[in-house]
Amino acid sequence: MREPMRWCALLAAAWFGVLVAVAAIATPAAFAALPVADAGRVVARILAREAQASLFLGVASALLLRAHARAQVLMGRGGRAFSMELGLALAAVFCTVAGYYGIQPWMAEARRGAGSFTFAQLHAASAAFYGLKTVSVAILAWRSVALLSRPPSSSG
Repeated sequence: MREPMRWCALLAAAWFGVLVAVAAIATPAAFAALPVADAGRVVARILAREAQASLFLGVASALLLRAHARAQVLMGRGGRAFSMELGLALAAVFCTVAGYYGIQPWMAEARRGAGSFTFAQLHAASAAFYGLKTVSVAILAWRSVALLSRPPSSSG
């Protein structure tokens, strides 16, 4: 039963595409075409939607990976409860929660001149989490496709 892995590979590849499109196309285009304040509001909306999508895709990927591991055990092919792929999906979810939901409220305070950190410091931390999430999802997509290309083991 390789269907959960196929779906995971497809979701991870699409997720990676969304992350790259937001970072490399949507964000620079908004800042190139609009005044900075307007571009900031547009990008904030885009990132809010991306964060929601990342949470959904991360949880869906984790569930698919668990289903794949369960199927492997049932077929007598081994399988681990916690795989590298599951770790990557959960790392991407963590980066979303920390980088968007954790840091964004502080960024609003920093814009008003309140808080312990500057807007630039918080923006850099948020961007670092976004970068780590993108790398995690890229590796998840790559490893998921690699798992699909392996012939099924016949142990058991």
